[in-house]
Amino acid sequence: MKKNIELEYRARFSKKKYDALSRFLRSHAKDLGADDKRVWFFVMPNKLLKVTHDISSKSGKITLKLTKIGRGSHFEEIEFPIAEKSIEPAVKLFTNLGHKYLLEPKILRHNFVYKGVEIALKYSKTWGFHIELEIMISSVKQKERAEKKIFSMAKELGVSLMSEKELWEFTQNIEKTYKNPVKP
Repeated sequence: MKKNIELEYRARFSKKKYDALSRFLRSHAKDLGADDKRVWFFVMPNKLLKVTHDISSKSGKITLKLTKIGRGSHFEEIEFPIAEKSIEPAVKLFTNLGHKYLLEPKILRHNFVYKGVEIALKYSKTWGFHIELEIMISSVKQKERAEKKIFSMAKELGVSLMSEKELWEFTQNIEKTYKNPVKP
C-alpha cells in the first residue's frame, strides 16, 4: 500500500538551538543534503495547496494537503512533480482560478533521516528557525505508533513540538499579515 498520509510535527526555536541541532544531525543522522525551496501557498479555507520550486534540484511540484496546518497532525497528501519551466504557469493557473497566494521567497532546508524519522531542519522569513519531524504512513491505523516515534525523537533532540492550537494560531496570523497577497 502506498504511503500517502503524512504525519508531521513542527517546533520553532532559536538560532543557537538550530546550530546545535545542525551539528548533532550532521554527525548522527543520515544526511540527505540541502533542499532549498521557494513556495507559493494558495489560501484555501480547509486545505493547503502549494506550488514548490525546488531550488536545490531545479525541479517543481504541486501539492494538495487535504487539511490545513493546525487541523490535525496527519493528512492525505496528493503530490505530483512538474518541470521547473512549469512552475510559473502553475502559479498563474491557480491564481486565475481565483486563489490568492502567500509567497515564501526562500526556505533554507536541510534534510536528514534519523532513527526512521524524516527531519527537515529549516529557516524561513515567516517561520524563523524550525524543524519538521515526519513519517509517511499508508493507513491511519499506523498513526499512534508513528507518533510515539516522533515524540521520542523530539524529546531526544530537545525540541518542544507545537500543539495544533499553536500551529493554527501561528498560520492564521501569517495569513492575516498577507491581506493583499502578491499577484503574479
